[in-house]
Amino acid sequence: MSVRYDRVTRECKEFLGTNVFKNRVVRRLSLTVVPPCYVAMSKLWFATCRLTIRDSHHIDDARELGAVIVPFWHYSLSYIFHHLKQYPGIALVSASEDGDYIARVAELLNFDTARGSSNRRGMPALKKTLKAMKQGRHVGIVADGSQGPPRRCQPGAVFLASRTGAPILPVVWSCDRFITFNSWDRMVLPSPFSRIVLRYGKPYTLARGLDADGIERERLLLEKRLNILYHQVWAEFDRKHTDNGPDHEEKNEKKS
Repeated sequence: MSVRYDRVTRECKEFLGTNVFKNRVVRRLSLTVVPPCYVAMSKLWFATCRLTIRDSHHIDDARELGAVIVPFWHYSLSYIFHHLKQYPGIALVSASEDGDYIARVAELLNFDTARGSSNRRGMPALKKTLKAMKQGRHVGIVADGSQGPPRRCQPGAVFLASRTGAPILPVVWSCDRFITFNSWDRMVLPSPFSRIVLRYGKPYTLARGLDADGIERERLLLEKRLNILYHQVWAEFDRKHTDNGPDHEEKNEKKS
């Protein structure tokens, strides 16, 4: 019995080991192929769209102050890097496996990347970002993080602004026709030949060296600013991007 058990155990391990190896090969291959294909296709895809920028003077005002921190919601990732590639910067990207694809796309669009989160490799990513900001490079950061909840601001952008004195420049976009993915953030991809409206918020700076209470206070204020912009841009098309954001939660609470 023991000989047979050992044999079965060994064969199972060999089988699993082979699958793991195959999965790693497939993953490496997909990381090599998928991001370049997406970038090439998205350039052609977005070239068919009509872009309108609201309050573009805000980005000019912010850039006069040096490095700029640009927070945006996760749902907008499909287009935001394409738009911001004209500005040299560094993108804070999650250290997760899904973040590998986002980081590769960002790098192909001429962004440097800092990989980390509150759970993994956070300190090295922070040091790399601060070094880049000292060199005058702007920072793109997903305000609601890599895992959400959607449109609930994480403290990263506020912490960087308090640490460096750099201005925060919120940015949000919407479109009249789009594809929505069944993801936690309900990510949006503008349809070909759609109209995109992108709006910059007014840049602002924070007091240096905020304590924990100050970080939390400013985090809530940034969340409010981003969500005000969010509703403004989607209202231009008389439609709402349906997700599970704060306003969705409030509606459910009222129903209950």
